[in-house]
Parts: sequence; structure tokens; C-alpha cells
Amino acid sequence: MTSLIQTLAVAEYLNFRNAANALGVAQSSVSARVKALEEDLGILLFERHARGVRLTEAGRRFVERIAAGVDQLDHAVKTAGMAAAGECGRLRVGIHALIPGSFLSELIAQYREDHPGIEVDITEGTARDAVMQLRADRLDVAFVAGKPELPDCHTRPIWTEPLMAVLPDGHRLAGQSAITWADLVGETFLVRHGGTGPQVHDHIVLRLAGRWPAPSILRFDVERGTLLSMVGQGFGITIVGAATALLPSAGIVFLPFADEPEPIAFTAIWSPFNRSATLQNLLDLAGKMSRDSDSPGQSRGGDYPAG
Repeated sequence: MTSLIQTLAVAEYLNFRNAANALGVAQSSVSARVKALEEDLGILLFERHARGVRLTEAGRRFVERIAAGVDQLDHAVKTAGMAAAGECGRLRVGIHALIPGSFLSELIAQYREDHPGIEVDITEGTARDAVMQLRADRLDVAFVAGKPELPDCHTRPIWTEPLMAVLPDGHRLAGQSAITWADLVGETFLVRHGGTGPQVHDHIVLRLAGRWPAPSILRFDVERGTLLSMVGQGFGITIVGAATALLPSAGIVFLPFADEPEPIAFTAIWSPFNRSATLQNLLDLAGKMSRDSDSPGQSRGGDYPAG
């Protein structure tokens, strides 16, 4: 490789001394390497004369070919180095929601700003779907609600967010500053099939277990915004995280729970076999943003979406 680069330099300057100066090496080194290359090839590449050299016809054709090859090799080396450093390539991310202003939205935006050479692919779905895609190597990382225990995956809680009830603004409890689960006995709950819908469903069942009457939980195949509109129209109520309150909404109120033992955690999940710098850079940034957050688990927190 060194011989080829020095040969290209001689072809550019048509002078061994000038080529050596440009490369920062001794003229004797350049002369010796070019001569050795000519002997290995059995071809005279340069005709020497008192003022310098000129390319032979064979040398001209040889230089044209290797110049293109060296450029491609240089590009390949640089690209490989960038990929190893996580500065180029692709990152496949599974999410539950990407609400503007939420922790996850700001994390993705900051990562794309810090690493413009990375193509970020976003897939939205349930936690179960995300884990299945991780196991099938169709995702690099997934962010899900809760703290799942997965023996075949690495997990790391990234941020938290308090749980809130969403009620129509004309609801009998809408004027309260906070709410308890006992207040919601007998209510009709709305959840989605997608997103964190299955987890929301299980959380409602857990909190209201043993209470009478048993909770009525209706499931819909709708988007988050549609479900909030249905709450406003009196179809029922739902539970969300604080980031959902960042969405444009009318006719509804968000009330924090006074008896939730702790905020909802949001966790990153990835394969232990995935050691890419691209993924590690995202996890490092997530940890830094979580530590730097002035109010962890508040409005910057990730979404625990409506169903």
C-alpha cells in the first residue's frame, strides 16, 4: 500500500524529491520503493531524466487504475472506522410513542444531532412486539414501560414518569387536585390494543383487584389522540403518564394519583450480543440526559400513553 501511494505521488509531481517532500519521507525511500514495485511488476513505470521523470504508457495506465482503487480503499477504511466508532450506519429503535417534548422524543432528537451519519429507524408497537423483534434481530433497542425481567436480554431503567388519570372536564372528580384508585371504582376505562395498551390494562386490573364493582375495561384499536378525544366525549376514562399531557387536548383534565407507590419506569432493552458503538452511544446519551434532567420523571419523562 505504501509503495502504491508513493508511486501516485511521483506520478503527480513527476519528481522524486518533490514527491518525497509532499509525503514527508526521504527521497531515497520513495526511489527505492518505486524501483522495487517496478521490479515486482516487471514493468517500467517511469522514465528517469535529469529534471525528473515522466510516465511510460504502461505507467500511465497503471496509475489510472490504482488511483481509483486507492480512493476506494481509503473510503472503505474511513467508513469502517466511522462504523466502529458509531458515527455511521443504522440504529433500529422500538418505541411505544414519540410525543413532542417527552424524554424519548428529546433523546432521539439529540442523538440524531450528535450523530448525523446514523440512520435512525423507528418502529412503534407494544412491548411484546418489541421484545419479539429484538430476539429476531430486527431491532437494536426498544424502550418499554415498566421494568421487565428478561433473562436473555439486557435491560436498564432510563427515566420515570408519574401516572395520571384522564377524565372528561365535566366529570364529578374533575375539580380535585389529585385522585386515588378508590375514587375510580365503578368507572369505565378505555385502553388501546397498541402501544402500552396491554400494560395499561394489566395495571388497572392490579390496582382495582378485589374492589366492587369490578372495573369495566374497553379496548379499542385507535391512536392515542383518538382515545383522548373519546374520553372528552364521555366514553370513559383512561390512565396515562405526564408526557401525554404535552399533547394538544380539549375537554379533558389530567389528575395525578395520590396513592401510586412510585412513578412508572421506562426501560431500554437490548440483546447482550449487540455490542455496536451505535447502540452504546445512544445508551450513554440516555443515561447522561436522565442524570442531567432537572425534574426527573416530570413533564420531560417518557410517555405512558393512553392505552
